[in-house]
Amino acid sequence: MELDRDSKNREHLREYVREAPLSPGVYLWKDEENRIIYVGKARLLKNRLSSYFSRTRDVKTAALMRHSRSIETIMVSNEYEALLLENTLIKQHSPKYNISLKDGKTYPVVRISTGDYPRIFRTRFIVEDGSLYFGPFANIQGLDRTMELIEKLFPLRKCRTLKKRNNPCMYYHIGRCLAPCCGKADQKEYAAQVERVRKLLDGESSELIKELHGSMNRAAQSLRYEEAADIRNAIRAIEGLNETNSVIDFDGESRDYIAWAEEGIFTAFSVLSFRGGRMTGQELYSSRSAADEDDALETFISAYYDITRPPPPRVYLPKLGEALQAQKGETEGDFSLLRYFEEQFGSVPEFLIPSEKRHLAAIAMAHQNAQEELRRRLKERGAGPALEELQRLLNLKKRPERMEGFDVSHLGGKYTVASLISFKNGIPDRKNYRHYKLKTLGGKIDDYAAITEVVKRRYSRLLRENLELPDLILIDGGLGQANAAQGVIDELGLPCEVAALAERNEDIWLPGQREAIKLSKRTEALKVLQHLRDETHRFARILHTKLRTRDLTFSLIQSVEGIGPKRGAELMKIYGSVENIAQASPADIAEKIRISETAALSLRSALILALEDRNAKKPVKQNRASRAAALADIAAEDPPKYPLSGLPSEPSDPPLHP
Repeated sequence: MELDRDSKNREHLREYVREAPLSPGVYLWKDEENRIIYVGKARLLKNRLSSYFSRTRDVKTAALMRHSRSIETIMVSNEYEALLLENTLIKQHSPKYNISLKDGKTYPVVRISTGDYPRIFRTRFIVEDGSLYFGPFANIQGLDRTMELIEKLFPLRKCRTLKKRNNPCMYYHIGRCLAPCCGKADQKEYAAQVERVRKLLDGESSELIKELHGSMNRAAQSLRYEEAADIRNAIRAIEGLNETNSVIDFDGESRDYIAWAEEGIFTAFSVLSFRGGRMTGQELYSSRSAADEDDALETFISAYYDITRPPPPRVYLPKLGEALQAQKGETEGDFSLLRYFEEQFGSVPEFLIPSEKRHLAAIAMAHQNAQEELRRRLKERGAGPALEELQRLLNLKKRPERMEGFDVSHLGGKYTVASLISFKNGIPDRKNYRHYKLKTLGGKIDDYAAITEVVKRRYSRLLRENLELPDLILIDGGLGQANAAQGVIDELGLPCEVAALAERNEDIWLPGQREAIKLSKRTEALKVLQHLRDETHRFARILHTKLRTRDLTFSLIQSVEGIGPKRGAELMKIYGSVENIAQASPADIAEKIRISETAALSLRSALILALEDRNAKKPVKQNRASRAAALADIAAEDPPKYPLSGLPSEPSDPPLHP
């Protein structure tokens, strides 16, 4: 019996690991009493957890596996946060099997001391004397480079104790200190330098980075490549140092971050708790409800906080529902949630939408974990009851376990595309998503003809290849769209059933019927159909955006003086894509299509800027930073013949159905 139980438990743990995320984070092994017995970090959680089930295990790992009954994961943004969170949780819980980390390891911080002439230095100890602290920093090398940079750029005192001197030390003579010890420093000027360092350590480094980029470019243009490379390395150190730390700060006020993710009738909530300036844990909850978002949030908050778990002074949320807006005076009314807090706890916590970078990062981390919990729960539970309700309300012949949805969209007859979405047991089956570029419309706006074409192309192919057919086909539209799709299904002789969902009133139309089916907004069946329809819209927008951008960049090629449509087509034939043209040398372009190098250089520069604007996921100032860093890279290796900037990696195009 004991062996059977252990075997079942191992299989349960294996099943959890198979679904673990491929992202950085922290994992917690728990025993049968739900106590944390081991905390670990990983660059890729799934890979690290899978290693515990390999055949070769040391004695400690074997003992851990024998006593473990469950695993919990907390996803973070990067390995740096994983290090810090692991360290915090080990100190908080003292897990039984974390023997090697019971040395009280503490990551360094940067301290700005008190006084008229503060000193700035690295330390591992916190002194409550009014000093400012920044960090902690797990990237020690990056911190060292930044401290070297601070020493070079900001002439602040280096001595541990400020004593009056008659003559300044060497640092004054080489421009590294303002010599306050000799009365040579103006206190206002010194304070301004300290403020610049504070902004740098606090992430407000855009002005300094801009200055450094100017210096780097001037050095590269003057052929001082080593100096340019040094400045480039300094910029990278600053950018690396300023990565937001979501798990530790020096704000001692207790607070919670609540985020959620929903899909159809399922909602998952994630709560990150911060106490004493550190993240102390995460709790995950999931619910199955057809309630709208505001009602679901209000219900969760009132259930989560009770006499055993009183609320902290502040609770951060991605957005405020109607009840919480009332607290800000944005809506009027007597809301039960606010009364609940007043009666239960004597006060109402402050509900806030984050605006500071650290709070935004924490909310983003909570949302990431909620999404992962939702994905796991969806796979576990499925949408059986909702599908049964849908079968009953639409009078379908069978439960619609396989559903496919279509959406046709265009912009004034141009870029007419269709998206196909596939659901299995109420859950998106993304490997069966498809995009279609319609062939028969010739620029006309005809929704019925578009539906006819795409439905015929889809199911003719499934018939030819003997692939699985859907139980229900959902068309975005009304009765006309439903009838158009049904005509194709009848022509092909398929057993599939058809319905259309009209967005205006969420009416459901069945082919040949004169009246729509109106379902309550709270029914699970309608939630499933809305989710399917919304996915078709989202997926169609992806292709729309790419088609518009391709058209823009090709038009840009033709607009360059000396090229035109003929040479533009020739360029595309030779290089295959605008990305390849942008990466080619001006001399190569000029030779292959017989234009001047000046025109080729103009073309290449225009394409680089267009591609960066199209694909950039960072603010413009950071795109410029990447271009300048690339310039320094090239300049340090070999004097370039032409100005060159780095291109961001280009994602592959979405699959297009033939």
